[in-house]
Amino acid sequence: MLIGATFALIAVGATWERARRRAAAAPEAATAPLASAFGPRRGDDAVVARVPPRASDPAAPDADRLRAQIRNTPLDLDAALRLARIDLQSARDRSDPRFLGRAEAALAPWWNQAGAPPEVILLRATIRQARHEFDAALVDLDRLTNPGGSAQDAARLSPGPLLVQALLTRAVVLGVKARYAEGLAACARLDVLASPFVRAACRAPLLGLTGRAASAASELAGVLDQAVGSVEAAWGRALLADLARSAGDDAGAEALLRSVLVLAPSDGAARAALCDLLLDAGRAQEVPPLVRGHEEDDGLLLRLALAEEALAESDGIPPPSRGAAATVAARFAASRERGDTVHQREESRFALHVEHDPARALGLAIANWEVQREPADARALLEAALAANAPASARGALDWLAATGMSCPSLRALAAALHAARSAS
Repeated sequence: MLIGATFALIAVGATWERARRRAAAAPEAATAPLASAFGPRRGDDAVVARVPPRASDPAAPDADRLRAQIRNTPLDLDAALRLARIDLQSARDRSDPRFLGRAEAALAPWWNQAGAPPEVILLRATIRQARHEFDAALVDLDRLTNPGGSAQDAARLSPGPLLVQALLTRAVVLGVKARYAEGLAACARLDVLASPFVRAACRAPLLGLTGRAASAASELAGVLDQAVGSVEAAWGRALLADLARSAGDDAGAEALLRSVLVLAPSDGAARAALCDLLLDAGRAQEVPPLVRGHEEDDGLLLRLALAEEALAESDGIPPPSRGAAATVAARFAASRERGDTVHQREESRFALHVEHDPARALGLAIANWEVQREPADARALLEAALAANAPASARGALDWLAATGMSCPSLRALAAALHAARSAS
């Protein structure tokens, strides 16, 4: 559940940053989400070179100042951490993978150290998570959360915001890996470390993925008034919107997502989720206004291309009038040239619904399913398999759906269609 992952990391990252340093040089949100549009595979030389307009980036002056400071004192850990957090937040807000490379560059003196400072290890895990390097992220998170016997490991396990964030991040990554019991175990360790709201927010996505969306929503709604500040309030509402969609309550999900955007207008994940809801509801004409001004975000530009395709089909507009599709295709091509596979789910969706190439969409969806297993990944695979008339190719997603007990109506409908197609063949 990408929205939940986004706000989980941001909310606890804000707590950690406030605990570490009260200065206002860095933004409150400390870490980047599992946003599907993120993803350089190596350093700055391997990422897209699209530079956001400086005037629209309020964090740019702080980032420039910190970069200059680090050039003079490369081992200034405090400055490096603050700069990495700014870049991670910019990556999240803009879905621009260039900032992930910058965040890694800020941490370069410690990047390859197994025994790096705990704050570096946590940020390194977050960057790896954003690149879909989930196993590597878990190695780092295990160093922070699992006893190792050394004095350094014991220090890393001291109760406090760092441990809270590491446990919460670990729960998110385990959820993406479909290791739900382990994820809930990580959440359980928060019982004596975090507020009832944070504990419920940690559990909610995992419960929703295992057929317990109603109880998760009830538990989270019961402590929503304990959210501290707009960041945690937005996090909680985004999680509830995700649960509402999985239960088929699109009206409730829409209201919640719109309230999230009031609290956090720069959040691309919530904006993309609202676009998806509108597209599914046949309200494609409402998508372009949501995307306007956010076209640098690859995920949102994809939604615009999908909306333009839907409107073209309904209005009989010829394909050349679909302006966003060409830009999206070019961005995916550049991603492939870098060897970046982070966008496979999104590219599968583009191939199916815009390029009308079910075979290619299916290949991308299968490859994506090997890396991450969330509802959106299952949907991509189920839709592509159905369109390609290859129901057996979706066996992994069908088995996952049966094992989790998820009640998501759209996924259940796709599964039923695939079962019917398989019986008819």
